[in-house]
Amino acid sequence: MNLKVFIGGLLAFFYNKFIGGFPIRGLRRAYLGAWLGDFGNGTSVQMECRFLNGRKVHLGDRNVINFGCLFDGRKYHIRIGSDVSIGPEASILTLGHDPQSPVFADRGGDVIIGNRVWIGYRAMILPGVTIGDGAVIGAGAVVTKDVEPYAIMVGNPSRKVGERNRNLTYNLHFDPRFL
Repeated sequence: MNLKVFIGGLLAFFYNKFIGGFPIRGLRRAYLGAWLGDFGNGTSVQMECRFLNGRKVHLGDRNVINFGCLFDGRKYHIRIGSDVSIGPEASILTLGHDPQSPVFADRGGDVIIGNRVWIGYRAMILPGVTIGDGAVIGAGAVVTKDVEPYAIMVGNPSRKVGERNRNLTYNLHFDPRFL
């Protein structure tokens, strides 16, 4: 077994099993700051989020990651901009399988999420998707294809139902001590 893969697996296990559920955000922030590919200033990750290969997860500044989210960076990268709000139990996947493959081959790709994106409760972002700046992904939506900037997407598979205001100027700030 590759030593680098083994150590990465141990780091993921330790965070996902112990640190991720610890009710002091500062401890989670310190661990994630050392482990993730990037961990932006002012970013908040609530309890019980899971990271698969944290080195391939890149979080920008001032993001709010709610409880129970899954970040699948096993083979491909997840790159998230700044001021992104990700609702509880959302999943960002980078790897799956080709259903037509006789050998159950892997299929996947990087996931890129722009600035000031709002991802709702239990939304699922599938491998290889790019979400443009300012887009909204509704609760429970399953994003299978790229999303244009400022689009409002809902459903499974997600479809565009509107556009968001393009004059977004907010900076997120969520700093609870024990979440």
